Amino acid sequence: MFIDKVNIFLTAGRGGGGCISFRREKYVPYGGPNGGNGGKGGDIYFEGDPHKATLLDLSCRSKFKAEDGHKGLPSDKFGKYGDDLIIKIPLGTLIFKNGELFADIKSTGEKILIVKGGRGGRGNASFKTAKHIAPRIAEKGEPGESAEVNLELRLIADVGFVGLPNAGKSTLLSQISAARPKIADYPFTTLTPNLGVVDYNGKTFVVADIPGLIEGAHKGKGLGFDFLRHIKRTKVLLHIIDVSGFDGKDPYENYKIINNELKQYFKYFVKKYVIIVLNKIDLPGAVANIKKFKKHIKIKKLFEISATTGEGVQALTKEMAKMIKKFLAFNPEEEKETMPVKKYIYKPEFKIYVDEDGVFVITGEKVEVLTEMTKFSEDEALRRYQNILKKMGLEVGLENMGAKSGDTVRIGNFEFIFEK
Repeated sequence: MFIDKVNIFLTAGRGGGGCISFRREKYVPYGGPNGGNGGKGGDIYFEGDPHKATLLDLSCRSKFKAEDGHKGLPSDKFGKYGDDLIIKIPLGTLIFKNGELFADIKSTGEKILIVKGGRGGRGNASFKTAKHIAPRIAEKGEPGESAEVNLELRLIADVGFVGLPNAGKSTLLSQISAARPKIADYPFTTLTPNLGVVDYNGKTFVVADIPGLIEGAHKGKGLGFDFLRHIKRTKVLLHIIDVSGFDGKDPYENYKIINNELKQYFKYFVKKYVIIVLNKIDLPGAVANIKKFKKHIKIKKLFEISATTGEGVQALTKEMAKMIKKFLAFNPEEEKETMPVKKYIYKPEFKIYVDEDGVFVITGEKVEVLTEMTKFSEDEALRRYQNILKKMGLEVGLENMGAKSGDTVRIGNFEFIFEK
């Protein structure tokens, strides 16, 4: 099954919690704290894999999570780092993170970090100071990043076959490569793109059979939006036209329909090299239709073939190989996906608003992470937490918003009672 679009949710590993421990060794008075830090949570990466041609593996699973970091141990032992999760995807996959284009995987082994694991919580040895020599404070691990990711595959092929349904694209693909697509004498036989590798004089190139387009494809009619995007990365387009007059249609009108759809969908289509192929010359009426076609179009190099019998296919394959070599470095700027520019925007440490239930809700990365990593069951940790919030100006901010003793305050998943 060919799957070229999936939506998945990724969560990196949470850091391991810090340890509270003290040295208890004979002949070592005032041993002091020796609780180790927790290990970092695992990251999640995407990696380009040339052996994958579809996103089918990912369509069966919507959520992925990396391993959490391990807890710190006594004797200043750090917790083990969580294992990273590497997800293999096909070459040519666009990665959209939280609705924005994040990366474009084009080469084998290219690895992109998508979500980062949380850092490990500090053990009590990290909180030791000259004034506070026996702290009983340790942090929980930081939560890992999470993101909704949309993957969109765009086939990377040297040549793309386009044309109306039943033009003979699949038959030609089976003639010049080892691919065996479904072939029948009715339209829309091909419902998913097929790839084939052509070997010509010891050199190989990849061709893609794009399912038949119809009038209005650029607006999403038929299979339009699903597969038009796959032509964007091809170096050469092969426009295959049925000259047998199938279903009483005029070949030149068919040519204009596909040309118009490509121009409407892809404004830089005119910069593509297009080979026009007149197929099914072995059928009755083909000769007369070819003469009519040539009256309308003044292109000198037209290829007349029969994909069924193989007539003219060798010369066409030679032309494809020649044009691929010529356009080997063809990579116009307009075909490169526009990556968003990173913007550094100042954000306040926290924001306060009152929800419909009268709860004072506090948001902000710094304050939310601090809350997540604090062990409220420990008195020293709780006092430290309250002091940090007070220094940040949170207490004054709540008073300015009208908070009174007894009001509920929510930070992330935690709720507190406000006391002046």
